[in-house]
Amino acid sequence: MIEKYIKPILDHKVDLQERIFRLVTGIEMIALALTLLGGIFIGENIESLVVLSGCMILVAVVVSYSISRKRINLGATLAGIVLLIFFPLNFFASGGMYGGASLWMVFLFVYVSMTLCGVRRIILFLCCIAETVLCYYLDFIHPEYVLVHTVKAAHTDLALAAILVGGLTSIMILFQNHIYQEENRISNQQKQEIEELSKAENHFFSSMSHEIRTPINTIIGLNEMILRSDVSEDVAENARNIQGAGKMLLTIINDILDMSKIESGKMEIVRVTYETGVFFSDIINMIWIKAQEKNLEFHLDIDSSIPSQLCGDEVRIKQILINLLNNAIKYTSEGAVTLSVRCERRGMNRVRVYYSVKDTGMGVKQEDIPHLFSAFKRVDEEKNRYVEGTGLGLSIVKQLVDLMGGEINVNSVYTKGTTFLVTLDQDIIEERELGVFTLESRTGIGGRMQYRQSFEAPQAQILIVDDNEMNLMVAQKLLADTKIQIDTASSGAECLKYTLIKHYDGILMDHMMPEMDGIACFHAIRTQPAGLCRKTPVVALTANAGSVNQFLYKKEGFNGYLAKPVSGALLEAAVLNILPRELVSSSEDAVRPEIGSSVLMFDQGKRASLMITTDSVADIPEEILNRMAISVLPYYVCTDYGRFLDGSELNADDLLLYLSEGNRGTSKAPDVQDYVSFFAQKLTEAQNIVHISMAQYASEGYRHALEAAKSFENVTVLDSGHLSSGLGISVLHAAHFASLNASREEIIQQVEYMKERISTSFIMGNTRMLYQGGRISRGVYVLCEKLLLHPVIKLNKSKMKAGGMMMGGFARVAKKYIRKTLKNESDIDKSVVFLTHSGMSSQHLQEIKRMVQKQCPFERIYVQKASAAISCNCGPDSFGLLFMKN
Repeated sequence: MIEKYIKPILDHKVDLQERIFRLVTGIEMIALALTLLGGIFIGENIESLVVLSGCMILVAVVVSYSISRKRINLGATLAGIVLLIFFPLNFFASGGMYGGASLWMVFLFVYVSMTLCGVRRIILFLCCIAETVLCYYLDFIHPEYVLVHTVKAAHTDLALAAILVGGLTSIMILFQNHIYQEENRISNQQKQEIEELSKAENHFFSSMSHEIRTPINTIIGLNEMILRSDVSEDVAENARNIQGAGKMLLTIINDILDMSKIESGKMEIVRVTYETGVFFSDIINMIWIKAQEKNLEFHLDIDSSIPSQLCGDEVRIKQILINLLNNAIKYTSEGAVTLSVRCERRGMNRVRVYYSVKDTGMGVKQEDIPHLFSAFKRVDEEKNRYVEGTGLGLSIVKQLVDLMGGEINVNSVYTKGTTFLVTLDQDIIEERELGVFTLESRTGIGGRMQYRQSFEAPQAQILIVDDNEMNLMVAQKLLADTKIQIDTASSGAECLKYTLIKHYDGILMDHMMPEMDGIACFHAIRTQPAGLCRKTPVVALTANAGSVNQFLYKKEGFNGYLAKPVSGALLEAAVLNILPRELVSSSEDAVRPEIGSSVLMFDQGKRASLMITTDSVADIPEEILNRMAISVLPYYVCTDYGRFLDGSELNADDLLLYLSEGNRGTSKAPDVQDYVSFFAQKLTEAQNIVHISMAQYASEGYRHALEAAKSFENVTVLDSGHLSSGLGISVLHAAHFASLNASREEIIQQVEYMKERISTSFIMGNTRMLYQGGRISRGVYVLCEKLLLHPVIKLNKSKMKAGGMMMGGFARVAKKYIRKTLKNESDIDKSVVFLTHSGMSSQHLQEIKRMVQKQCPFERIYVQKASAAISCNCGPDSFGLLFMKN
């Protein structure tokens, strides 16, 4: 019987509430039994013993009933009510406030808290409070209600109650902690299993994409050779249909991959600058011919005032519009499809773009509209059963719009047509308006195009490496008219044999190959003893599509990336980009395709071994940055008019003028994705990156950069421990060692060493910016303004700390700050000092320079204007002295 009761308590598969209920009520029964035995032993009042016995029997009945009927919540409630009734009786029957019953009141609170939940717990808890207050009140006012114990019995009862209540309550709490730890372990285990399942799913989709793209590459490539040939119109039409079917299959694969990325949270939004005219031309050239094939009118209405250059995820916005337009054409049998675009200014450099896709198709029933964006679901299945597609397109559109912070709305009248409206905010890069944009001016209408190669290079030699013989054949045929001398290798080992005996002008390398994959082969070529192709450009020609793989090839050092299946024009474009110019003769009348997302050329020259990078808050003179090849990622400056890039979109003078009018401005570190894009770009220029950031406790920049660096094996992020030109000194020191070919480890040691050597401090012209930024309270701000107090801010162990307060006008506090900062002249490295300032007049700067030279004669004083991101935190008339200690 006892074993049957206890066993479920230890079984984690049993409901958590039942386990706790069994434990607590079991302990309660034991406590009551022990108290009853103790009462008999010490000669307790018979009334008290009767109360305890009755309570124990009733609780046992309630527990047995509730467990057998699986009504745990009801059982716990009834047991609580029984205790609420019997404990006051026991209180008055066993000595009142001077007996052990008062301690059992505590046990009642614990029982209610642990076994009940929701409204029942609150009600019974309030009843416990009311009951306790009432019992003590009656004991105090009417002591005659209480059956008095002997002194010995009272002491024994109290001691026994204290031991039982304390011990049993501790057991309950310890067991509950054990249960929660166990539940947490199970939860973490399940989370790990889900993550492993997600990884397996992603691996499956990636492998599936690779395996399907390989035969599609052969189909599309050989089909293109048919289209290039002099064949009859019937054969050409069949070939065009094959080409269309192949592209449709490729679209389906891409949709499934995108859906997998979105669901796993790995879809990335990459903001780039793009030409709106080229953007709309690309979309129209893909869509208008499909509308023409179905005898549909295609109308275009683009706002002429839209800026000519915007910043957004061009690839994903294009994907959204093409999905919507393809859908409109698929579900429209007659009438027209219309693409409308208009814009609305949202600030100084921000625009809201409204994209509208309207059709005259079958429309959507009102009850089906909520299901439009569900994955793998198609509405009105009976009518749409002959329409091809996976049902993923609109789901992907919705989630991409959400990822970009936009909105998508649907208006539809069944049998009349549908309108989708997508709203996206984007940054303005070029204010110049797009102007009049018409369909006729942007489409190439005509019949079958006559192929002509874009260049010839009969003296050039390239090597194509792929373990699939069909892929090798297709690539050779597609490049045949360029007259390039082509060798092929079917494995990494065979490739290395060729590169040992022959120099090639370019290599196209497959990734997924047995024994030695493309990346291993690439590194073997680069380090091959006596190899003749150690500096030859290598392009990854692979079926591994997606931005993750693009970053992989960039990181590994490839010169470019070309996704299969590949057309002849794109293959020619990729090869043309890596061949020496002297070996190429271009065809004047050939159409050269734009290199888009299918072809990415990473670099054209030799990558540096190591590059030092930092943030715009380093406050280093522009000429020094250029001379020492230091790359900078800008911080953001946020105002009421939008978000601006520090330096390139908003400088410190304009910001201070804006702030002087009573406006607010704050600085913000680049987010993780900004750092990922920055590092990926810089790894096309260098093999290793050492990024030195602002003091980790002064900004989120260090944490974001560190998180982004996890995506790369050869990016190191260091905390300088300083800000502004103090950070700049650390960066310049590291760049100097990098120019001497120091290793990454040596540079890391130097940056750590410089943390203690650099002195960084500022004196504030006023405290308004500190108050607006939330760094000081309003009371401190008002006090400083009234008493002309100027705080001194110092950096110590990566933290900003107050270095004191100085009172008075500008000349007085400047002189006092300089004397205090430079008082230990023997401890100062006099080679260079940065006088970094925010909004100071040239007259004040000359006076400060004179005082600095008088106090400590430095060899060189750099007068550096603080960046906008620094200025919005310290405000006007602030300056700092930043130098190295001996």
